Amino acid sequence: RPRVLRRSSPSRNDCTMAEAHLSSVGLSDGDLRRLKSRYGTRFDVDVDSHIRPVLRWFSDLGMTDLEVRKAVVRCPMMFNVDLEKISKPVALWLKDLGMDDSHVKMSIVAF
Repeated sequence: RPRVLRRSSPSRNDCTMAEAHLSSVGLSDGDLRRLKSRYGTRFDVDVDSHIRPVLRWFSDLGMTDLEVRKAVVRCPMMFNVDLEKISKPVALWLKDLGMDDSHVKMSIVAF
């Protein structure tokens, strides 16, 4: 009998810790495929020093789960940007320009 080939899912052993963590916080298999197509074939970012702080900051900004998913999938490189030196100061700058929190969130999601 011929063997049936199955596509692997992010929850299998071939995924990185970063992919497994993002899957555990709500990203779907399709989200992870899109993320990997933008970032590269192996999305291997340190969970403790890069992913968790960014997700915590998104939560502090009041982003919904859907907004977080969109932001992560659209720009996975945000996990490689220094949160304290670049991302947070840019958000403060946008607020200084007169943007309210909802517009700052929209700018991050749209980036």
